[in-house]
Amino acid sequence: MKNTKKDVRIVLVGGFLGAGKTTLLAEAARRLVDRGRRVGIITNDQAVNLVDTGILRQDGFRVGEVAGGCFCCRFNDFVAASDKLLNEIKPDVLFGEPVGSCTDLSATVLQPLKQLYAEWFRVAPFTVVTDPARLKESLEADSTAFPDNVVYIFRKQLEEADVILLNKTDLLSPGELSALKAKVAKKYPGAPLFCASALRGEGVDEWLDFVLKAPRAGTRMAEVDYDTYADGEAALGWLNCTAQLRAATPADWSEFCAGFIERVREGLRGRTAEIAHLKLLLNTVGGSLQANLTSSRGKPLFQGMVQGEPREALLIVNARVRAEPEELQAVIEKALAGGPQKDVAVEILTMASFKPGRPQPTHRYSDIV
Repeated sequence: MKNTKKDVRIVLVGGFLGAGKTTLLAEAARRLVDRGRRVGIITNDQAVNLVDTGILRQDGFRVGEVAGGCFCCRFNDFVAASDKLLNEIKPDVLFGEPVGSCTDLSATVLQPLKQLYAEWFRVAPFTVVTDPARLKESLEADSTAFPDNVVYIFRKQLEEADVILLNKTDLLSPGELSALKAKVAKKYPGAPLFCASALRGEGVDEWLDFVLKAPRAGTRMAEVDYDTYADGEAALGWLNCTAQLRAATPADWSEFCAGFIERVREGLRGRTAEIAHLKLLLNTVGGSLQANLTSSRGKPLFQGMVQGEPREALLIVNARVRAEPEELQAVIEKALAGGPQKDVAVEILTMASFKPGRPQPTHRYSDIV
């Protein structure tokens, strides 16, 4: 298709599971809308029914979704989703959020975009968002939560970053932040480092202004061993499910969500089943609730509110855990059925649990273009 859309800035934001990419993009998109800019977002997952897509659409953004593989393996789907948004809303900025376990994006997505779609986009520097706890484990080489092949993916993501964004800085003391920044600068010299708390909106403008104006993108490429990469992705069990909830009496949906997450955590405890990311979105006619848990040892973050006493809710659950898919599915199903609120009937509408297949990129460039 012959389109001339080169005034559109496309901003890819990668990073490991649970780093806060969706929160960052939602906050950045809100700020751009406040500036009078039109914004589109493309989410990405290994399967359909993505919590992130639902959250962003609820926030009023136009969202495309690429499912069934990462942008690199579904490059043509990514281009098609971009084209649809470009034609429908004519955005000034288009954000893309690749799968959290994906790496080698510079070679497989950024370089093809720069060469094949230069008439469509001005490609922004590739940002990799990182969680302080995961980053510290990676830098200190003392990660016990995940095997080496999973940590390998995390490190390769940082190696290919044009920009590193250290998120969740509100969780660090000034001394901890300073020490972590120094370690990042030593390990990944030359990559601009931005610090932010996307949840609080701190540091977002500085990062956003940089990536919208910086002239070069895809300036770094990592040497990636695809056997190790594939093994790392396969070390995680993935689960996406949707469930219809019906309460015979008024239900406390906040309590239901909190109890569900705790039952999942309890079900995984003692199984060497570390949580990479567990997130849910519960929708009712009285509002919605969101919850995120980014490690087995962490505390879940809850957002949203349900007003009134709606009796029905639709629940979307996404889980990425160091566990076998069958084991993960059994834990989720038991957690859904085993709550104290016995008057809540649970009907599972969709359930997909699996391990990602070996990455097979549509394009893979050996040189920077």
